[in-house]
Amino acid sequence: MTKKILLIYPPSPVLNREDRCQQPTKELLVIPPLPPTDLMYLAAIAEKLGFEAVIRDYSLGGDLFQDLIELKPDYLLANIATPTFKSDMETVKNIKEKIPNCITIVKGAPFLTYNTNVIYEHPYIDYVIMGEPELTLKEILEGVPDNEILGICYKENFQGVKNESRPFNEDLDSLPFPARHLVDNTIYRRPDNGKVQAVIKVSRGCPFHCFFCLASPVSGIKVRKRSAENIIAELKECVEKFNITNFLFWSDIFNIDRSWTIDLCKKIIDSGLKITWSANTRADTMDDEMAHWMYKSGCRLVSIGVESGSQEILNNIGKKITLDNIRNTVKVLKKNKIKIYNYFVLGLPWETEETANETINFAIELDSNFVSFYTAAPLPGTKFFAYALVNKLAEDGLNFDGAYFVPSVRTHSLSKERILEIHKSAVRKFYLRPGFIFKTILSLRSFTEFKNYFRAGMNLIFKR
Repeated sequence: MTKKILLIYPPSPVLNREDRCQQPTKELLVIPPLPPTDLMYLAAIAEKLGFEAVIRDYSLGGDLFQDLIELKPDYLLANIATPTFKSDMETVKNIKEKIPNCITIVKGAPFLTYNTNVIYEHPYIDYVIMGEPELTLKEILEGVPDNEILGICYKENFQGVKNESRPFNEDLDSLPFPARHLVDNTIYRRPDNGKVQAVIKVSRGCPFHCFFCLASPVSGIKVRKRSAENIIAELKECVEKFNITNFLFWSDIFNIDRSWTIDLCKKIIDSGLKITWSANTRADTMDDEMAHWMYKSGCRLVSIGVESGSQEILNNIGKKITLDNIRNTVKVLKKNKIKIYNYFVLGLPWETEETANETINFAIELDSNFVSFYTAAPLPGTKFFAYALVNKLAEDGLNFDGAYFVPSVRTHSLSKERILEIHKSAVRKFYLRPGFIFKTILSLRSFTEFKNYFRAGMNLIFKR
């Protein structure tokens, strides 16, 4: 009989559960729900081993316990996020109680630091995957002896055992394409024009290890890139099999390798694919030629991790960029007709009234198409986490329930309550400028875009 594996995002507020970010979408205006691409990779691996794989994103609806009755899975894999850790783990516990013989596996960013104790404190968990999960899950499903599987914690004679870490996968081309046939792709749409959007994971790793960021702890400091040919083959599958032509090129740092970036763009053009895509960039890795080829191959939006308008704070977090780097990149992107989405973080330990105002004013100066103002969250695994504990910035304990919107910690000079006030004020000051509103209205190209922007505007005015 064919064995079954159920891969889930547990019931929770809608949350982009990529380990690096773990972003709740409700309060962040222009962050859409992203498809569970991590689960699709794992499901594809399970299918290659002859398993029947089922994917469920219960944050978007569905009846978990009815599914359990019908599926009776032999294995469960759950993506566990830091902001929803308690409820996620409670879901796994309930599943184990319903199906005691089901092998329960958890993965996610929390297990970078919290792993062996999980086995003691949550006895309903059979395996904790630490680090990149694909090859680890493959070996679990193949029945490799537990003591030979790198990157797991497990139980043995009522003891928690932690194996050695698994090295990062150097050959990303060897992974199967995500099992998109197992999800309803039409649920996941761009927030502006409402078109279906897929996530293409083009590379992993970031060498910069910024103070607040999980990219390096999750994916390593070496940037591991897929080949252009492998990426284009996945794009073709999406276009031809699923009729998807809008893409988010997901990476920890997209264009750090200039020649690889331009080569990918040229090969997309040569392929004849008529697609639209977005990506991220550092503020010191963009130039005019690169932006030209990106636009020509279909890039219409680039996100930039600006973080702060205070050079002092940028220096303190190890960002290794200058305000002029940022200004130049924004100028280059605007010249090449690529929309810009800037990210800012308010409430880092050195934040003051003055630096917060510098950030808000800098955001207005850059005048990008979209911004997100996050409140700083010291997620376990980051340098920020250790700093917050040592400097007692979370005197009433760390709580990530409203991560990125509700502050988790104070700064050296600002209370959590004040940071939240500044955060709300920043969003309004940027988005409710008459000139910005007029420019945005003129840029709309369809009634669908108008509806989506109107909905975001109402959320901004009445829910903040």
